[in-house]
This record gives sequence, C-alpha cells and structure tokens, in this order.
Amino acid sequence: MSQSLLIERRGGVAVVTLNRPEVRNAFDDALIAELAANFKALDSEDDVRAVVLAGSGPAFCAGADLNWMKRMAGYGYEQNLHDAMGLAVMLQTIDCMAKPVVARVHGPAFAGGTGLVAACDIAIGTPDAKFCLSEAKLGLSPATISPYVVRAMGERAARRYFLTAEVFSAEEALRIGLLSALVPSAELDGAIDALLKHLLAGGREALAKIKDLIRSVASRPIDDAVVADTARRIAEIRVSPEGKEGIAAFLDKRKPSWVAGGK
Repeated sequence: MSQSLLIERRGGVAVVTLNRPEVRNAFDDALIAELAANFKALDSEDDVRAVVLAGSGPAFCAGADLNWMKRMAGYGYEQNLHDAMGLAVMLQTIDCMAKPVVARVHGPAFAGGTGLVAACDIAIGTPDAKFCLSEAKLGLSPATISPYVVRAMGERAARRYFLTAEVFSAEEALRIGLLSALVPSAELDGAIDALLKHLLAGGREALAKIKDLIRSVASRPIDDAVVADTARRIAEIRVSPEGKEGIAAFLDKRKPSWVAGGK
C-alpha cells in the first residue's frame, strides 16, 4: 500500500484515511484502485466490524486530481470507459460492504468527494464541510457518482445541485440528507466514537443482513412479494446462531458474545 492511503485498525474498527493533503486528497486512477482493493479486503477481515473513511489535512476530498484530468483529456472513448469503470467499481465496493462505513467529513468534499460521502452508510460532518457537484461547469456529467448522490439527497435536491454546480454548506447537506449529523469540529471524533459504540453493539451478521435488507426494500412497493421476502428474512435470522445468541443474551440480561465483556 502506498502512503496515499493509510489504514489503522483499532478495536474492531478500520480507519481508512486519504493521505494526499498536498492536493486536498484528490484521487487519481491509482488511488481509486487502491481504495477498491482495500475496502474489498477489509470486508473479508473478521476482526473488522466497521470502517471509517477520512481525509488528512484541510479537506476530505477535492474530487479528481488535476494531473489525472490532464491525462484523461487525451483519452479516447475506450480509455475513458475503463477509467470510469474503475471509479464506478470503487464506489460500488464501498456501498456494498457488509460492514457499516462511516464518512468523517471536514472541509471540502467536491465532485467525486461528494460521491464518496454518499456511498458511505453514515456521514458525520463539521460546519467547515462544503460540497459541490461541479461537473456541469466542466462540460461533464456526475454520472458515476449519481446513483449514490441521488439516493442520499433525493431527486429534487440532485436536480438543483447537479445542474447549478453551486457550492453548498454543511448545514444544507444536513437538511437534504447528504450528511447524517453535523457536529462542532472539536467534537467530530468524539461523535464518531459514540456512533461506533452503537455499531459495534450490533451483531456482525445482523448488520450485514440489515444493509442487504435496505437495498432490497428501498423504493419498492409494499406488495405481497416484499411482505413474503421480509417475513423470510426475519425467520432466517431468528434461527441463526447469532440471532439465537442475541435473544438469549437479552432474556438473560447479559451482553451478547460479540460485545466486549459478553458471555
């Protein structure tokens, strides 16, 4: 792993830090591939229960690296398609992790950086965070990040900010749902630690199944198929080893085995 991406493991949590502060953590094709590979690897590590995505220096992520953009300017269609697929796969890898992913957002999160925030399950930001979907002003489209951003902020807000490419504040990001919470800068890490305690109290399999459940029921009509599917899901998890342990711990008034000090 290069020094452009730092990974620290502590107490069941992996902290993945974009470490290119000299370019405000802008990413290029190499960093995109590194992110995808490391998130995939972390998803397979049993000791990792949750992941935090952060940025070093004054920004979360400024989007695409200028030198990478200069190279892309000379690419043909096939090269551009290959590049775009790399970014698309990286975002999908983060989004589809079985483990919860929390974005630690401070300073600018522009273009692809906004996409990174949207691909995470939860995003905690500070008042100095700001966002911009700047592609239109470059004659481009935010196509690759659009599924995650539209899902996070809703179609109406996406229509505005995709089309205007204006910068918007952390307060606005909270209002439209891109941020899950907004806290003072000095309290950012404490707020994330408090959130992680809740996440680590959940069963590993339960959290993975909940993420899959959300993907399965989101935007679907509540028809007979959804009713049957959700009934099947709860029946399966109730008879699973983790489900049985969780219920037994609750009835015994003790912590379940997956919580420190449990059983």
